[in-house]
Amino acid sequence: MLVGYARVSTLDQSLDRQIDQLVEYGVDSRNIYQEKITGTKKDRLQLNKMISELKQEDIVVIADITRISRSTKDLLSIIEEIKNKGSSIKSLKDTWLDTTSENPYNSFLLTVMAGLSQLERDLISQRTKEGLESAKARGRKGGRPSKRNDKFELVELMYKNNSKVVDIVKATGLSRTTVYRCIKDIQEQS
Repeated sequence: MLVGYARVSTLDQSLDRQIDQLVEYGVDSRNIYQEKITGTKKDRLQLNKMISELKQEDIVVIADITRISRSTKDLLSIIEEIKNKGSSIKSLKDTWLDTTSENPYNSFLLTVMAGLSQLERDLISQRTKEGLESAKARGRKGGRPSKRNDKFELVELMYKNNSKVVDIVKATGLSRTTVYRCIKDIQEQS
């Protein structure tokens, strides 16, 4: 039986493209395990459930290697777990990832390509850290600009005029949690 696994990293990302590819390949949509969680974690609810429910000769189909894991060590471990269940894994994008045959070249390519995938991830991480350090040395702060800083003065003014939190939330568009944090900062400043 064909079993699909689809994963995206964040809640606002869509699984549709992967699901469409898996269904087009022949995976029944009822047999697709889906989750929205980072691929850097090996312990994932749906991944674990899928592996535990695999039967002899099942084939796990994924859209590409990065959907199953972002770490070489975890990837090789997950593939080993799948093989230990008497099942195979096949990637639609990465044709070298296909354990349905005992081709020794596939095993070799799997190890090499998984290592390259890990190297790419590590290089991106390293460049990001270097870029942030470079920006910091120039007095710039990395990351998303804070909405809170833009509206802090309005929160402070409304709070000091005894406005209710619900009214501050409506006026600023900030979440209740952010407004309470602002109020806490205002109280600590006093």
